[in-house]
Amino acid sequence: MPEVSWPEEGELVICSVETVKDFVAFVRLDEYGGRQGLIPISEVAKGWVKYIRDFVREGQKVVCKVLHVDRDRGHIDLSLRDVNEHQRREKIQEWKNEQKAHKWIGFVAEATGTDRKKIEESLRREYGLLYRAFEDVAIEGIEGIQKVNLDGPLKDAFLKVAQENIRKPRVTITGLLHLTSSKPDGVNIIRKALKSAQPKIPDVDIELLYVGAPVYRIKVTAPDYKTAEKAIEKAAISAIRSVEKTGDSGKFVRKQKAG
Repeated sequence: MPEVSWPEEGELVICSVETVKDFVAFVRLDEYGGRQGLIPISEVAKGWVKYIRDFVREGQKVVCKVLHVDRDRGHIDLSLRDVNEHQRREKIQEWKNEQKAHKWIGFVAEATGTDRKKIEESLRREYGLLYRAFEDVAIEGIEGIQKVNLDGPLKDAFLKVAQENIRKPRVTITGLLHLTSSKPDGVNIIRKALKSAQPKIPDVDIELLYVGAPVYRIKVTAPDYKTAEKAIEKAAISAIRSVEKTGDSGKFVRKQKAG
């Protein structure tokens, strides 16, 4: 059985609280084979702590920073107070993703009759985190994992599992389209312009929303911001050119990134 590794000083780790005493909390490091660590009351929260149980309790999952590791004595000193909310959220999400990836590798191993440890070792050498390997494959296809030494059936199974379980990242941007027409058939002119503002672009969704005459919102969802910016510009230019052909006018006002 391989030896369980140790965390590095300064590393953020996921811990399960096992026992809380008056001046210390004992935890189990979930990512390191259940090695034990301790959080002294001085490292539980900023400022003076009267009751440690106001901040930590048995059975709780917490994110801690590793302060000191004494391998000879088997001691790991941890801090809860040195982890801010942003770091806590990111670490928890990373840990959850790794749990998912570990389960997905089980699917790949079962489908191909391969030792899951062999797969994990190959992926960790290249990616560090297992989830990153699945992300690369979901986004780039089989090319995303070419650098890992896996045979054909393994790659095929990996691709299938990645595509079934990971949604490709998407971004959304918006802009305001101003279209006016003074012609008797202005309604049809605007309708034609709006239709031209929805060009067919692979892997891009373009939605037009009525705000209030003469303003329409263009909402573009794409795999990345570069693709989205090009798409929204193409949509706006097509609509404006359409109304300008009839002697009418249009303009486009870009809004901030929506996420």
